[in-house]
Formats: sequence, structure tokens, C-alpha cells
Amino acid sequence: MSNSPQTSGIVSHRLPPEAVAQNFDHYMPAYDAHEARVAADRCYFCYDAPCMTACPTSIDIPLFIRQIATGTPEAAAKTIFAQNIMGGMCARVCPTETLCEEVCVREVAEGKPVEIGRLQRYATDTLMAKGVHPFTRAAETGKKVAVVGAGPAGLSAAHRLALHGHDVTVYERRAKAGGLNEYGIAAYKATDDFAAREVEWLLKIGGITVETDRELGRDFSVASLEADFDAVFLGIGLAGVNALQAPGEDLSGVRNAVDFIAELRQAADPSALPVGRDVVVIGGGMTAVDAAVQSKLLGAQNVTMVYRRTKDKMSASLYEQDHATASGVTILYGASPVQIIGAGAVEAVAFAYDSGETFTLKADQVFKAIGQTLVGEPVPKDGKKLVKRAGKVWAGGDCAAGGEDLTVTAVAEGRDAAEEIHSVLMGAVG
Repeated sequence: MSNSPQTSGIVSHRLPPEAVAQNFDHYMPAYDAHEARVAADRCYFCYDAPCMTACPTSIDIPLFIRQIATGTPEAAAKTIFAQNIMGGMCARVCPTETLCEEVCVREVAEGKPVEIGRLQRYATDTLMAKGVHPFTRAAETGKKVAVVGAGPAGLSAAHRLALHGHDVTVYERRAKAGGLNEYGIAAYKATDDFAAREVEWLLKIGGITVETDRELGRDFSVASLEADFDAVFLGIGLAGVNALQAPGEDLSGVRNAVDFIAELRQAADPSALPVGRDVVVIGGGMTAVDAAVQSKLLGAQNVTMVYRRTKDKMSASLYEQDHATASGVTILYGASPVQIIGAGAVEAVAFAYDSGETFTLKADQVFKAIGQTLVGEPVPKDGKKLVKRAGKVWAGGDCAAGGEDLTVTAVAEGRDAAEEIHSVLMGAVG
């Protein structure tokens, strides 16, 4: 099969490796020291700052920005890490445009907020580059806690529990720790193997053992963990993927967007990853945007996202939607797939608007990004997700009921669960 960019079908090396490497460089360059000081000087250091209220981890944003402004970025980083130990990754992937920056007084008054996310990245990167850990572990308590899932929620819980002196064992079903940060974030948002480097740095607190390739339901059960540990935290994420429930879903060339993103994140040579010429992504969340944009960066000629509801209902922010269209992605709203067409391999997708009007898009590759689901029922569920506490078992992150599917929210839930576990283990609450 020819590797020419003009050839239809799913092929590798649509673009030269050097072009793909440039495309996947971080899309928002880091501040240098001077740029950070200038950006920090724009902050009003508000009393009862709305940005702090909007942050799911309640970082003292005015304080850390003031610390940057006064030339102490390491102190700023410690302020951040005290609330969000994964502040480095969150600085890269948080939808700050709909959280802290959306309510910034500068945004409200001038339409240009203080760039809180980039300032957070500058501070955390500065401290992490020194290779030291900012916190010291408390004296050992003799208590043991199992954490299932080494994603943002699990790692956040593990770190806070270890900080309090408990011994923590983290079980991860995949070959690497990191969860969504390692396998589910667009490659251009977390370059230079940052997810793995962040895990390595986080574990320097001590007291945490990570066991990979260990899966709940296969290698152990919740009951066995309850018997062997003083408490259990489940941060297992959402491993299942919703089906389109449209004829032709099993055709060659149709795959889950999360698998494509994970494969791309782990690829030694991203340019070698096969991608179609005409790509259709079905869904309206961040996974859909990441799959669509990265298809374009790999050299797909035509990439179209199709979402079943209106633009304002799309879970991906307006900023991310604009980023997708600026990258060459076409977004269509208010249409649902009715049939995937092809003889063995996908050739097109038929859609219908709510009005009943139909249209067809040519496609040699289709990515499904219509949400993920909880696999298995290890503890009682609240609707389709886990209850946050059941006896000796706590849950947090995407798998738990009541939370948003955001890295920063998962970090907050892991941290807060760890604090409750600590209180229970030390006899403060029942």
C-alpha cells in the first residue's frame, strides 16, 4: 500500500516524522522567568478571589501568583502542590477557560484573564526540575491502605495517605501508572513524557508501592482487599466505552477514540500510526476533540466531528471547539449516526438531524467518542457510578457518582477521600 498522502484508506506515515514531531510539540509554549513575572503582575490579588472558588482543588491562586511576582516560583509551586499534588499536569490539561480564568476579574473587565494555567505550569515545572519533593512524610502509622487505579484520583489519594504516614499499595491494571494522564490526554498537551515523570516525582514522598498489571476482578477482589488492608480506595476510572448502536459499527476502520489516543500516546514514532484520509469522529467531549485534532496532526485530509446536540450543550469547551476548528477540523451539530456504510471496511457514515433530514459523510476511519462506562460492580453503585463510600471502601474520580470527568476534579476527590480515610483510621470519625 502506498504511503502517499493522496491515497485513500488508513495508512501510516501520511506526513514525514519531522513534520509530525513538530505538529505534536506542545501547543502552548511555557513561560520563561521574565514572561511569568510580567503575566503575574496583571493579577489584582483579589480578596475572596473568584478564581480560587472556581478551582476544584481550591488552590490559593492569588498567593501563588504573588509568589511568582516576587521571584519565588518554588514557593508558588509548594502553594499549588499543597492542594493539588498533580498541579503540573493540571496546568497543562485543565479547562482553565471555563474554571479559574473564566471568572478572573481581568476577564470580566477586559476580556483577557490572567493566564493562571500557564503561571501554574511555570511554577510547578520550576520546582519539579530541581528533582526534590516539597513535602516530608509523617511518622509511620502502621496502617495499610490499598488504592486501585493509578490515575489522577488514585495517585492523589495515595500521595495524601502516604504524607500522613500510612503505607499505600497501588494496583494498576495497565503496564504504566498515570491512568488518564498517561493514556488518555492528547499527546500535544503533555509532551516530553511528562505524565511518567510526574508519577516518578510524586512517588518520592515515600511509603507508596505501585504494582502494575494487576486488575480488580482478575487478580484480587474488593473483599480480599478489605480483608488485607485497613481501608480501600477505588479510582478505577471508566474502562468501558458506549456503543453507537448503529448498523455497521463492527466494520473495519471503526474504533474507540480512547484506544486511538492511548496508542498515539505510547507510540515511539507517532508518524507511523495509521490514520485515514477521511476521518469522522462521533461525539462532543474532550476525547472527541483530542481524536479529531490528532488525526489532523497525523495528516488526515478531511476530519469531521459530529455531535448529536447543539453547540452550547457540547461538553468540550468553546475554547477546545475553537482549537479544533483552527486545526482544520469541521464540527457539525445536531446530528446522530444512523448507519455506518461499507463492505467489510467503512466507506461512509449516514447521519440524521432531529428534523429527519439525512446526510452522508465519506469516511475510511471512524472514531467513537460518545462516553465511557463503569466496568463491573465491585461496590454499590449510585446510578451508573460507584457510591463514594461503602464501609471500608471509598471511591473517587471518573468512576464515582457526582463528579465531573476532569483530571482536576479526580485529584480533588482522591485528596478528599484520603483525608477522610486518615480521619477514620486515626479514630477521629466513625
